[in-house]
Amino acid sequence: MTAMPEHHDPMKPQLTSQARQPRRAWPALMAVAALTSLLGACAGQPNASPAGGSPEAAAPTDGLKLGALLPTTGDLQSIGQPMSEVLPLAVETINACGGVNGKPVSLVLADDQTDPTVGVEGMTKLVEVDKVAGVVGSFASSVSGAAVDVAVRNKVMMISPGSTSPVFTERAKKGEFQGFWARTAPPDTYQAEALAKLAFERGHKRVATIVINNDYGVGFEQKFIAAFKKLGGTVVNEAKPTRYDPKAATFESEVNAAFSQKPDAVAAILYVESGALLLKAAYEQGLSKGVQIMLTDGMKTDDLAKQVGMGSDGKPIVAGAIGTVPGADGESLTALAELVQRKLNKAPAAFVPQTWDAVMLMALAAQAAGENTGTGIQSKIREVSSGDGEAVTDVCKGLELLKAGKKINYQGASGNVDIDENGDVVGNYDVWNVESDGKISIKGKVKLQ
Repeated sequence: MTAMPEHHDPMKPQLTSQARQPRRAWPALMAVAALTSLLGACAGQPNASPAGGSPEAAAPTDGLKLGALLPTTGDLQSIGQPMSEVLPLAVETINACGGVNGKPVSLVLADDQTDPTVGVEGMTKLVEVDKVAGVVGSFASSVSGAAVDVAVRNKVMMISPGSTSPVFTERAKKGEFQGFWARTAPPDTYQAEALAKLAFERGHKRVATIVINNDYGVGFEQKFIAAFKKLGGTVVNEAKPTRYDPKAATFESEVNAAFSQKPDAVAAILYVESGALLLKAAYEQGLSKGVQIMLTDGMKTDDLAKQVGMGSDGKPIVAGAIGTVPGADGESLTALAELVQRKLNKAPAAFVPQTWDAVMLMALAAQAAGENTGTGIQSKIREVSSGDGEAVTDVCKGLELLKAGKKINYQGASGNVDIDENGDVVGNYDVWNVESDGKISIKGKVKLQ
């Protein structure tokens, strides 16, 4: 990840001195208070101005305080950074129309470094020191899986915009989360089916898998194998699946194992930093020639081609790779895209809509509960996301209706975000392709019945 700018940008959280501590120290924390600029989405609404002083001091102690635990460094930094950038915009939007329960919302961000141990440290500080009521995060399933226990123990609501491992559904069914866990991205039970269907429909009947050895990778692998076999395909390394350690120095033996049986395609369930090195190793050994590379959400970043590198022909090594990613087709997506373009001068990246929706849902749930606590959010999160209330796409309208004692059903930017009893949502999947110039384009959708 590139370093944060030295100058103060009011639209971006600022790194504290803790960012310069050793890797195992508390994650880099960034504070964002009740921002004051009115946004187009809430133009004309009353503005909640902070009382002045430092960002932390600007928000009243009884106002809704949210935390975020996302990877702005580490293996998933290229995905986590855009997610973090949209959070101040979400807080500003809410505060521009009066905040929650009559108080402005404040935000504290922690960098989990794509590391479960660091993630637990960050979550512990967010809930025990910063006293947040809810946390947006994390992205990596391995980090969320470790950090969620801290959240549940402290009765803090945790909503992940990107942890998609099926393990969370199973844990929820066992009652481990007590309702304090949800996610705005669908579980990989569905994405694995989507990738399997895409592979089979493209005529790839013999496929190998290579996955990162964590909850995300192994969970996806198992669901993919089951779905692909059900369609009539063969996973050539099913008996001895290929899993890699992201901290390994080299990946030659792993790519050799995955490609050695000459599959039609390789389903590669990877994280960006380590995955780029792995794909480069496959190319350099001549193993990937003529094999369709199939990727997932963990690899969809605009600079993927740059990270993997160029081939001897001068073209990106990953040109022609295809993949799946949770799509965003919600009713409020257009408004979010316009806001991000205006404020950040770019289109929303993958998982930005899911991140936005996580913040909005917690704010609306707190307002519905009439209290800015984790227990309050937990008690109303399903009601405001999937209840029988009035459908709303604008958070300002939603807050207004809730203040009047009415019920709402939030329709998000990523989708309807109807959170079920296990904290899951059902999504749709975009098909993405790496073009010959390295740019990523969306090439349709995979529809699941």
